[in-house]
Amino acid sequence: MAVYTEISNDELAAFVAAYDIGTVTSLKGIAEGVENSNFLLTTDRATYILTLYEKRVAEPDLPFFLGLMEHLAERGIACPLPLRSRDGRALHRLAGRPAAIITFLDGMWPKRIHPFHCRELGAALARLHLAGSDFPMRRDNDLSLGGWQQIFGRCRDDADRVMPGLSDAVARELAGLEAVWPAALPTGVIHADLFPDNVFFIGETLTGLIDFYFACTDAFAYDLAICLNAWCFEPDGAFNVTKARLMLASYRRVRPFSTAELAALPILARGAALRFLLTRLFDWLNHPPGAFVKPKDPLEYWHKLRFHQGVAGPGAYGLD
Repeated sequence: MAVYTEISNDELAAFVAAYDIGTVTSLKGIAEGVENSNFLLTTDRATYILTLYEKRVAEPDLPFFLGLMEHLAERGIACPLPLRSRDGRALHRLAGRPAAIITFLDGMWPKRIHPFHCRELGAALARLHLAGSDFPMRRDNDLSLGGWQQIFGRCRDDADRVMPGLSDAVARELAGLEAVWPAALPTGVIHADLFPDNVFFIGETLTGLIDFYFACTDAFAYDLAICLNAWCFEPDGAFNVTKARLMLASYRRVRPFSTAELAALPILARGAALRFLLTRLFDWLNHPPGAFVKPKDPLEYWHKLRFHQGVAGPGAYGLD
């Protein structure tokens, strides 16, 4: 989350008046993340999140994202619920941007990942996949193989400014993954961005999943691969197989995965690492001036990619 668009007091008052949520008492920018402008909106009744969707989020995709959150919340998934204004709409415009108000979830995201976090996450991810199985809308993953090529094309010439030789190394990896990318795996709605800062805990209990603005229709195992990258590496770059085992085992207890899904994990994990390497690389090279948030280091995911390239099979992730 971050703040890229400022809101005047008059604009805010007119916007909130369309909802039955009381009178605004405060509005504070949330300076985390890189996608949208987010604010903690407090009224005399409750606290909410106000989101302005910036240019990277395609406006035609917003009904999918907001509808998915409503669908999951109705099925017991602890996620934000978009509020509908008095005219029944969840999506409006504010300060020239599409905007929505969503409910506030209690909890904090873990700054230091412990094994129990990974155990809780695995089960929650499986429940999300099952709950989304009857969601009627579809959104293709625009950050899969084709999308990676497009992003790389926009920063290929400058990649070596970040690390000498990075451009050629990424080109080779893209070509290699295209040749072996798995097909026909079980597919449905996935979160596709379930990093620690998108998962809330109180103590050892997972209390919510947020930020569904990369959600799409893709292989469930790819969502697991994203989480392996995001949750199972230590600050020094070492892979923690205990965390991976707990995550995968708790997922499998809720939604058993196939032999093909397990076998595909090393390739999918390479793809997930490359996806975040490329988006971080683009953001690093194209950091918007005046943004409150510092871009994240793309080389963190280069080192994770190198680990997955050396994996001989799914046993490296703790399960056979």
